[in-house]
Amino acid sequence: MQGKNISVAKLAELVQGQVTGDKNIVITGFAPLESAGADDVSFLAQKKNFQQLHETGAGAVLVPPGVTEECGAVLVQVKDPYLAAAIIHNYFLKKPFVAKGVHGRSVVGDGCRLGSEITIGPLAVLGDRVVLGERVCIEPGAVIGDDVIIGDDSRICANVTLYHGTVIGQRVTIHSGTVIGSDGYGYAANEKGEHVKRPQVGIVRIEDDVEIGSNSCVDRAAYGETLIKSGCKIDNLVQVGHNVVIGENSLIVAQVGISGSTTLGRNVVMGGQAATTGHITVGDQVMIAARGAAHTNLEKGSVVAGTPAIPIRQWAKSCAVFNKLPELQKRVKANSKAIESMGSSKETDK
Repeated sequence: MQGKNISVAKLAELVQGQVTGDKNIVITGFAPLESAGADDVSFLAQKKNFQQLHETGAGAVLVPPGVTEECGAVLVQVKDPYLAAAIIHNYFLKKPFVAKGVHGRSVVGDGCRLGSEITIGPLAVLGDRVVLGERVCIEPGAVIGDDVIIGDDSRICANVTLYHGTVIGQRVTIHSGTVIGSDGYGYAANEKGEHVKRPQVGIVRIEDDVEIGSNSCVDRAAYGETLIKSGCKIDNLVQVGHNVVIGENSLIVAQVGISGSTTLGRNVVMGGQAATTGHITVGDQVMIAARGAAHTNLEKGSVVAGTPAIPIRQWAKSCAVFNKLPELQKRVKANSKAIESMGSSKETDK
């Protein structure tokens, strides 16, 4: 992270911030508030924690609008300190691509077309007719099937498997252990209850600026494409079924399961262990809370939770009632006994 020198004024330009203090102070790195030194920039996410500014040794701090607390650091007011911190941290971490070429212990099949600046690590295997763009990095042990296409500036991490015909866009990162393009899960049962596999003859297409975490699986389409659109960020241990479409800039968190032929719109967020049944449409900007399970179509902007998923406020009220069920059960039993007793008394009076 170290090694770059930049003034606070220049950092502020990167994130459209306003500086309070000496704009000419030179910053060489990024660090958390509690460990930052005089040459570091850090960030304060929330106004209510302003007292932390007096405890940090940072030379500059990204702060929310309106924070002008006098402290030892130069303050840079930005609309969203969390976002600004990510931009600046990436600035310090960014390194030029170093092309190492094709390692002698890798295997490259027939008819491949490789960019002039690439890195292919040891024990990586490329099938036939693979196409790699410029500044592509294939890390050790990765397996790239026949007819795979990988766009510029993409990184395929160690031990990733891309099955035949997969198409990867530009600036895509796929982390270790992930499998793209294995067969979708489709079977037809005969009269004996035996399962006959349905051929899976489509592909997976991943557009630009997508990142997929470790040990996730994206199944190839039965026909056509399984499509991950641009800007999607998929966490570790996620299952994406065949013919799924995930819309632009969606966030899919760990252990999510998306059943086949489900379509997600733009900017959908699925929390950890959330799921969908197959053949439904989830509208733009829908949020499914952790462990929520969508069984029907969801309209644009819906925020849901629970199994089956319902509007999150309704779910929260239901949870509150659920916690009181033992007490309510006691009251029902008590009331039932009282009613029975009243009935017995009336019969006695007769």
